[in-house]
Amino acid sequence: MDNIFIKREKNYIFLIVLSLYFLSIFNTSNAESSQDLPPSFVFGDSLVDVGNNNYIFSLSKANFPPNGIDFGMPTGRYTNGRTIPDIIGQELGQKKFSPPYLAPSTKGTAILQGVNYGSGGGGILNATGQIFIGRLNLDAQLDNFANTKEDLITNIGEEAANKLIAKGLYSMVMGSNDFINNYLTPVVSRAEQALVSPQTFVNALISRFRVQLLRLYDMGARKIIVVNVGPIGCIPYQRDLNPSAGDNCVALPNELAQLFNIQLKSLVTELNNELQGSQFVYADVYRAVSDIILNYTSYGFENADSACCRFSGRHGGLVPCNQASKVCSDRSKYVFWDPYHPTDAANVIIAKRLTDGDSSFVSPINIRQLAFPNSTPSFN
Repeated sequence: MDNIFIKREKNYIFLIVLSLYFLSIFNTSNAESSQDLPPSFVFGDSLVDVGNNNYIFSLSKANFPPNGIDFGMPTGRYTNGRTIPDIIGQELGQKKFSPPYLAPSTKGTAILQGVNYGSGGGGILNATGQIFIGRLNLDAQLDNFANTKEDLITNIGEEAANKLIAKGLYSMVMGSNDFINNYLTPVVSRAEQALVSPQTFVNALISRFRVQLLRLYDMGARKIIVVNVGPIGCIPYQRDLNPSAGDNCVALPNELAQLFNIQLKSLVTELNNELQGSQFVYADVYRAVSDIILNYTSYGFENADSACCRFSGRHGGLVPCNQASKVCSDRSKYVFWDPYHPTDAANVIIAKRLTDGDSSFVSPINIRQLAFPNSTPSFN
């Protein structure tokens, strides 16, 4: 009998040791996976702002309900839930969202996983968004990244900081406001367009954007995602501003976006060829959003032309989402949250297209391949 108990005891010990061994492998694998995650640095406008405008005097803010109704609370995100970079980060395995640069808590170890510099109303040109008074345009956002780089050097040393910066993912979501809140602003658009042709304006945008992307590269960024301008003529704001378009998207804003996007794609190709060690990725949000709007029922949506959070206008596009607005009962059935921005449901589709999509949505590689060069392609 004693021998039987001894054998059982040995078997139990063996199983415990074996379990601990596999647990250690699992934990090591997870740790390695966590260490492989690149930090995410996000630049852009209200499509990606996660709260920076909360900390400046600005007429463009979203830190009040019903914004964030499906996020848990208002944070400064201009949507009911998450932004596209939020979702891409989750798809890649990040446990925390990149924090807003201007938040007092964004310092020390908090910046090691990335920082979000996005600002509602911001643009490529410094004149863009003047209607909002306060906003952080791209030049200011790049200044803030330079400050982050200095903080990293102070915290972890220059060599480690340079490695982390080179490993990071950099998302550039700029250009929409340069049209909506600059060239197409109702109070100045006719005068502006009489003096500056669309082609001349786009040329100026691309020229300035090139300088800004080069500056980011010179500061050590190597993996840069350049997002094009979406079909801005299809947003509820433009539809209500131009009722003569009827049920169609407004032509001129979309033509301007396409004019810009053609040159932007060429710029991405040019920079990839010229800048040693660079990996620029062109994200075709225009195509992704157009596809959703055109085939919205196949994606499970019921409305592709009106704002879920609406105050006035046939499409709810005349007044920004505010506390007096009416909110649709099922946000997942709407493509647009407010006059300008997609819902969380639409952002999920766009984010997955960019993370794991094929070259028709993101090229020359997708974001997962950019983040993890040895990953196996999985096109969706």
